[in-house]
Amino acid sequence: HSMFLVYFLLVVLSYRPRVLLVSFDGFRWDYIYRVSTPNFHYAMKNGVHVKQVTNVFITKTYPNHYTMVTGLYAESHGIVANEMYDPTLNETFSMNRMEIYNSKFWEEAIPIWVTNEIEGHKSGAAMWPGTDVKIHGVLPTHYMPYNESVSFEDRVARLIAWFTSKEPINLGLLYWEQPDEMGHILGPENPLMGPIISDIDKKLGYLISELKKAKLWNVINVIITSDHGMSQSSSDRLIELDQYVDRELYKVIDYSPAVAILPEEVYEALVNAHPNMTVYKKEQIPNRLHYKHNSKIQPILALADEGWEIVHNKPSEFKVCLL
Repeated sequence: HSMFLVYFLLVVLSYRPRVLLVSFDGFRWDYIYRVSTPNFHYAMKNGVHVKQVTNVFITKTYPNHYTMVTGLYAESHGIVANEMYDPTLNETFSMNRMEIYNSKFWEEAIPIWVTNEIEGHKSGAAMWPGTDVKIHGVLPTHYMPYNESVSFEDRVARLIAWFTSKEPINLGLLYWEQPDEMGHILGPENPLMGPIISDIDKKLGYLISELKKAKLWNVINVIITSDHGMSQSSSDRLIELDQYVDRELYKVIDYSPAVAILPEEVYEALVNAHPNMTVYKKEQIPNRLHYKHNSKIQPILALADEGWEIVHNKPSEFKVCLL
């Protein structure tokens, strides 16, 4: 499970070697077989290939990236969605706005770079979610304030500089937005995803090449992973909430395919509204999901079946895939 990655990291770091954790956002498990991916296969042949990684619920960017560095389910580490509302603080969190820098949202857990810094070591992060937020008063020794326009090559260069400095880091974290962004635009089953996957493979090849040039490839542990996969959806498979509840009576906090809704009073109108949507009151959410014991989890959770999407109403333009 992806949540157990942090335990492996802690064990490795305790023996004082160096670790570089790399995430390609939304890299579905079968992409490496869709087109030629020689660099992924080189890494697999010369390392260890994990055949299956299971996401925590919900399978979105921020919750799973925080799970990978805390070892906790989302209900325990507190980053329960990409978009959140905390009724205790009466404050909101959005991955697209400055609210992500509010430390209060991140401090239900201690991410591995904070532990590493407290233990007297140095960490360096290139855009990994949360690494540019002061958590429990601690930032990584080196970090890059999030800026999507910074190239992959520049991110790699910074990490290698940190690994090879006079006071080198022992933990590096590298995040890249693709292929998630293009997957949402094109859809994961679209043949046009082929060149996007090939480009990710070339970027991995670039990373490997640069690590070899810096004489790091054989002396650091490189972990290549992702936060979630992706399923194809369609404008023919939309569940329109406005058909069942007046827009003025409900609010959506986080979006499809796992939709956070309030207030609880609209539950009866939604619970049997659509055969491809399962609706839970917070206390009814199955225990196996580990997703109910947090104040930021909203009173109603609506889940779309695979391939379906929940929206307010049918938009003029439709994004073709799910998180």
